[in-house]
Amino acid sequence: MKTLRVVCAIAVLAATCLAADSENKAVQRVQSAADVLNEIQGTPDKGIPEDVLGSAECVAVVPSMLKGGFIVAARYGRGVASCRSAKGWSAPAFFSIQGGSFGFQIGGQAVDLVMLIMNKEGMNNLLSSKFQLGADASVAAGPVGRHAAGDTDWKMRAQVLTYSRARGVFAGLSLDGARITQDKDSTREFYGRMVPFRTSLTNEIQAPQNAYPFLSTLAKWSQAAAGK
Repeated sequence: MKTLRVVCAIAVLAATCLAADSENKAVQRVQSAADVLNEIQGTPDKGIPEDVLGSAECVAVVPSMLKGGFIVAARYGRGVASCRSAKGWSAPAFFSIQGGSFGFQIGGQAVDLVMLIMNKEGMNNLLSSKFQLGADASVAAGPVGRHAAGDTDWKMRAQVLTYSRARGVFAGLSLDGARITQDKDSTREFYGRMVPFRTSLTNEIQAPQNAYPFLSTLAKWSQAAAGK
């Protein structure tokens, strides 16, 4: 009987540790997304133009998206998104992204991916929690640098603008065919329960404290764009 109690105690402790580790991964992803944005926008001549970022309805970041080898379309990543609301940036939504063509990319290193949802139609696709870039939502490589915002073509041609950063090089990226779905495991890990995309991204719930590294970063850079 004593042995059984010890075994049960070990099992409970192991389950608790695994749950904590999973939660930490979701929290770490929020922090990593904030770090990616800070690093990109910290170099304005090579970052997302302020006018473009300031016009985005939603921002989604995938830190360290894994990709295959030379010109291989197999990709997988997990990210976090937030949308503007009357109360500020929304509670984060966790998603996974699969597939999509990166075009000419060398090597098998991880890539930081940033997606800007530029209008209400694109936002509605995101709120559906399941859509495909290039099929359900038009997508284009985003402009880069201080002066790229002068090219207003980006306002007309895409619901979603995409960017990548690999080996320190940040550039617009064509990502046709990528499928975006809700990351239910990370959602449960972060919130302790299932929270639909629409509930979090329309600010129907209060963002937990662990969300603020990402949300405060979004607020900082969007305010900087508004002040220009």
